[in-house]
Amino acid sequence: MGERVRFEAGRPVVLRGGTVLPMDDGRRVLPGTDVLVVDDRIAAVGPRLPVPDGTAEIDATDGIVMPGMIDTHRHMWQTAMRGYGADWTLTQYFIWYYLEHGRRFRPEDVHAGNLLAAIEALDAGVTTVVDWSHGLQTADHADAAVDALRSVPGRFVLAYGNIQQAPADWTAAPEFRDFVRRRITGDDMLGFQLAFDVTGDPSFPERAAFEVARDLGVAVTTHAGVWGATSDDGIRLMYDHGFMNAGTVYVHAASLSADSYHRIAATGGSISVSTESEQSAGQGYPPTWAVRAHGIPVSLSMDTSVWWSGDLFSAMRTTLGADRSREHMEAHAKDETVTHCGLRADQVVEWATRGGARALGRDGELGALEAGRKADIVLIKNEHSPVSFPLLNPYGHVAFQAQRGDVHTVLVDGRVVKHEHRLLGVDLAAARREVERTVEHLRSTMGEEEWRKGMNPDVPGTTLLDNPYTYTDYHSASTHTHREPA
Repeated sequence: MGERVRFEAGRPVVLRGGTVLPMDDGRRVLPGTDVLVVDDRIAAVGPRLPVPDGTAEIDATDGIVMPGMIDTHRHMWQTAMRGYGADWTLTQYFIWYYLEHGRRFRPEDVHAGNLLAAIEALDAGVTTVVDWSHGLQTADHADAAVDALRSVPGRFVLAYGNIQQAPADWTAAPEFRDFVRRRITGDDMLGFQLAFDVTGDPSFPERAAFEVARDLGVAVTTHAGVWGATSDDGIRLMYDHGFMNAGTVYVHAASLSADSYHRIAATGGSISVSTESEQSAGQGYPPTWAVRAHGIPVSLSMDTSVWWSGDLFSAMRTTLGADRSREHMEAHAKDETVTHCGLRADQVVEWATRGGARALGRDGELGALEAGRKADIVLIKNEHSPVSFPLLNPYGHVAFQAQRGDVHTVLVDGRVVKHEHRLLGVDLAAARREVERTVEHLRSTMGEEEWRKGMNPDVPGTTLLDNPYTYTDYHSASTHTHREPA
């Protein structure tokens, strides 16, 4: 392997000879191309670039150089519970976090989850994450969330929320305003949004929270089109009161009507698709097959590690699979055959990068590789993996072949934070200790029986198997019962 490269602050960096995916409008592929980084910006992209004296060189030969990925919806505070809810439905998630045990999380537990999630994101080449932080019961919890994000060299957006109070209440609290004044300073590495949902109540109790967002000049991100929770009624209320705009991010949007999609498209909003979540939890069928027809911008997200993986390779792969599956099913229902895929690999790679930048209003700085943009860059290269070659279709390779273990080097804001598959400047042992304390706290306060019950929900003896593609109350003649063995 040779002597390890040193990456002193301010030292230029060049990635040499990689296959570059610049994520420009033409979705070009640039083989044998260099990317030069000076300070926090991309200085040049091209073959055999001249570089300043003392530039640190990274050999990107046989690798893929692409923009850092952007996750527009992740409940980072829940990461300390990784895998706990693997067998949950959305109902069980709501009961556990909203009604029963979510309020047990102390500020230090939010810190532990955020810290681990932030480290995990960098390791997987996710350079920007929207922390959909709806566990901020107090300003102390919010301070803990920000402290964790600030301690990791990634780019984050704190989407402030509180599932234990109505949006109109927590946004009106003096401690919330004080928090914004103290901690949200316009730093390029920490953005800010408000995170809350619209229930569809005709009195529109969320109006006051939207007015706070407008007063602060920040975007709102909201779980829309979640089966049994948020519906077309919420979209209509937002639209009728003038609170739908280009900065609004609609998460999931999986069970909306064409009317709602038209309203989102007309007002310039975007949709954050969490395919692993929608496929498993039941928000509705992952909506890209419908969203594409309305021309609505899409970004990708992972939702929560309490269930699923925390990388966008999984998001790209499952999104392609779900979209194509729906396309085939719709065709088969009409006795037709799909001969050409509507959604392509390069499109989901764009959604994972430039799509996220657009959703955050930063398409001019993030999500693409060109001179003048912020240097958030990922090198995918793994000389020890038989899956690293042959590299024939780079976009297809990223979407279907690559995984977090293939992330060789990561730069955020021009700083090398991972190199040769190892994170730099990250104390993983300290993060582990924090998470262990959180797990012990939750386990001891819940009690062992309740802890096990939460992780292993009951399996009903008889289950109706409904058609997952219609989501109606209609049960066809083919619907039958499934009985678990005694």
